[in-house]
Amino acid sequence: MKPDYFDELQAAFPQLILRNELSYREITTLGVGGTLPLLAEPRDDRELGKLLEWTHAHAVPILVIGGGTNLVGCDTPTPALGIRLAQPPFSQVKAGRTHLTAGAFLRLPKLASAAAELGYGGVAPLAGIPGTLGGALRMNAGANGITIGEFVLQLCGFRFDGTPWTAEKEELQWGYRQTNIPEDVILTAAILTLPPSDKEKEEAAIRRELEARRGREPGGRSAGCTFRNISEFEPAGKLIEQCGFKEYRLGGVEVSAAHANYIVNVDSGTERDYLELLREIRTAVAEKFGFYLRPEVKFIDPAALETVLAAPLPPKVNVLKGGTSREREISLKSGAAVAQALRNAGFDVTETDLQECHVTPEMRAADVVYPVLHGGFGEDGSIQREMEDAGLKFVGSGSGSCLLVMDKIATKQLAGKLGIPTAKWHTVTPESREFPADLKLPVILKVPKEGSTFGIVRVTSLDEWEKALEEEFKQANEILVEEYLNGVEITVPIVGGTVLEPIEIRSPHGFYDYDAKYVYQQGHTEYFCPVQSLAEPVVRRAMELSKKFYLGARCRDILRVDFIVTPDGTPWLLEGNAIPGCTATSLVPKSARQAGISFEAMTASLVYAAMKRPSLNASAAVAAAGEETAPAEQEMPLHRRPSRLLLKTCRWLFRLVLLCIALPMLLVGVGAIQEALPEGFILLFSGFFILGAEWIFNWFNKLEKL
Repeated sequence: MKPDYFDELQAAFPQLILRNELSYREITTLGVGGTLPLLAEPRDDRELGKLLEWTHAHAVPILVIGGGTNLVGCDTPTPALGIRLAQPPFSQVKAGRTHLTAGAFLRLPKLASAAAELGYGGVAPLAGIPGTLGGALRMNAGANGITIGEFVLQLCGFRFDGTPWTAEKEELQWGYRQTNIPEDVILTAAILTLPPSDKEKEEAAIRRELEARRGREPGGRSAGCTFRNISEFEPAGKLIEQCGFKEYRLGGVEVSAAHANYIVNVDSGTERDYLELLREIRTAVAEKFGFYLRPEVKFIDPAALETVLAAPLPPKVNVLKGGTSREREISLKSGAAVAQALRNAGFDVTETDLQECHVTPEMRAADVVYPVLHGGFGEDGSIQREMEDAGLKFVGSGSGSCLLVMDKIATKQLAGKLGIPTAKWHTVTPESREFPADLKLPVILKVPKEGSTFGIVRVTSLDEWEKALEEEFKQANEILVEEYLNGVEITVPIVGGTVLEPIEIRSPHGFYDYDAKYVYQQGHTEYFCPVQSLAEPVVRRAMELSKKFYLGARCRDILRVDFIVTPDGTPWLLEGNAIPGCTATSLVPKSARQAGISFEAMTASLVYAAMKRPSLNASAAVAAAGEETAPAEQEMPLHRRPSRLLLKTCRWLFRLVLLCIALPMLLVGVGAIQEALPEGFILLFSGFFILGAEWIFNWFNKLEKL
């Protein structure tokens, strides 16, 4: 049945190629669904632009159809006009002096072959992808460690309103199976920068890739990989297979026996069959692994994606980043990385650039808040205290532990109590600034509550002492001074209470400062995981001390502990970090990866750990834990912490009040029973219940913690 606008469209574009009632079996590789009412194939750029102007002016919805290799048809007719760039001008290839211009409808195998013929290479690893260049660019298609976005110099196309659109390399952002190309753009061509290569060498690489693709690609009609991979450690096909879905059939569609991430149309499958199977798979993977798969395929009907994602619903996570400290830029990068990892795991993520220490509506709306706020109020326990008082669940240590770990002086004091070796140290103030008599040069000056090596200065002579102090006192009124230890620097990550493999750090100039961490003006820092320069017993000892500090500081979820190991094999504690960095060069993700734990799995596990914790505010958490498991003295700032003597006095006064109430009830109850009055049993039971109430509630608290 032709759309209502058919005659008017044909009159406006008498030369336009129009196709009626096309079966999805003809225009998609999967072939589920009914028919597409109308498909237009513009002959060139000019006709495409005019057609888009017309559809925009007449409010006709459009549907861009490429090669159809990852497209799912629909059972009911769509009101949209299909547009396909199948005519020859959109598949042409032109060579420049240093680049290649290719049409958007050119298939990737043809692109690789054409590039080889013209003396270009680089895209042979993508030759096994059957889709068009336009579709590949839209989803940043990749294979064998290469993505198409790496080669893009410029993109060309049209907005849906018919206006021309272009984007330069600097304007484009490429991620895993995603780009920032606007949704209302039809790509027509791309200018690619490709390296020169030998024709025969490239053609041989293309043949190998095509043969390999045929060897691993399941037979039958499919739309390629159905779901996005969570990570390289958690490919979707592996997760689906481990849920037992291989060869599972629903209606006319079936999970491939060769690759569980391929769903094959085996017997006139319908869109409904396909969507229902996706929902079943997604539910099973979420229940077994805690990941929420997202489809990689595209749907003719926009509502189809909503149907697939409607259940089960993933956790809502609000990632806090930015802050106002000197580490703001690092926090922005770390927060963005954590947010993307959680999105890869299928979570519902919002990001907040938090620049004031208060609870926001986004934080309250989330199931879990994930603070990635380095330094300042994000790391000293202030925002954690706000969240505790609001009864919010959040990733990471509580406010008291964060304050302790952030404070290098408190860390030193705790290390002494726990018997963890740490360099000799003192504190100096503007009023007492003499060089400590029992320390020897060189020494390290540290601002107690800074991170990312901000506020850390090495002093090698007394001539440098006063100048260094002046700079340090601009940042704090009390400075930590510790003897410089020469040795191997290592860091030990702890995630979810499990100590991971330590990492050896070799800075280019022997001092792991801000430049060595992030800037690299003086050379790149080297990281080794596992540690190369230390014996196994020494590494194990550092791991034991890290766990001791983690438990002693009452940390949870995640912690990084830094050590210097001197030539005698002693690990000396430097400091801890309760909110370690999560950029591409950060240390905890490096160690987790060494253990086979993806960044996605690590961040997801921390969210689930936070979700399992009871929603108690700070005061209630202390009361519920009881005196024996109450947080360390540093868990609450002194000005907010009630006196322990006062608490004990109030507890015993409350017990005395209960006793004064219960005893008269027991006495009256006994007298009533002796006089055969029925009220006696009620009074007797009530009196005993009041006396035992405290023990009964303590018993319930213990059961809840099992």
